[in-house]
Amino acid sequence: MNSERPISDSEIVQALKKDKKETEKAIHALYQHYFFLLKNFIINNGGNEQDAEDIFQETVISFIDMVRNDKYRQEASIKTMLFTINRNIWYTEVTKRKKTETRNKMYVSDNIVEDKNIDTYISERESRKELMQIIDKLGAQCKQILLLFYYENLNMKEILVHTSFESEQVVRNKKYKCLKQLELLMKEDQTLYEKLKNILKYVQ
Repeated sequence: MNSERPISDSEIVQALKKDKKETEKAIHALYQHYFFLLKNFIINNGGNEQDAEDIFQETVISFIDMVRNDKYRQEASIKTMLFTINRNIWYTEVTKRKKTETRNKMYVSDNIVEDKNIDTYISERESRKELMQIIDKLGAQCKQILLLFYYENLNMKEILVHTSFESEQVVRNKKYKCLKQLELLMKEDQTLYEKLKNILKYVQ
């Protein structure tokens, strides 16, 4: 191959089918003739210099494979063929990157939600434990009534079934007394009052 004159498409094709030395000359010719054209396409479509070099290498490898497997019959010019291969490889890469980016965003989003859920779970768990400690100070009957009412969401009639009280009114009166007892307990301990307010944020 004479490098002092432009190399024809046919000469490049023939060189790519020969030994390593001739193939290297043909690749050099492809680079000289077409790299900047293909690079500009990549850059104008969201890529950078490194992307252009990587995609050009893949393009040349694909073209060489076509030539050596007699899949390129010169029905289109090498310039057209390289541009088409280059474009298709880049569009495939862009699609893959977008999918990866979307997947990563979803992963990060899921992790944020999961972290929030874990934090909330821990806070709720610790808060319930502290609330139980406070309610324990009110005595067994108050603890039973308040838990049935606030945690189990049972009404007076339903609570009566689970306790030994004589009537719904007795249950209602006892619940009122328990709440008053809790109020007095909080007045004696301001820290306990603030803690209970914080706890109720999680157990409502």
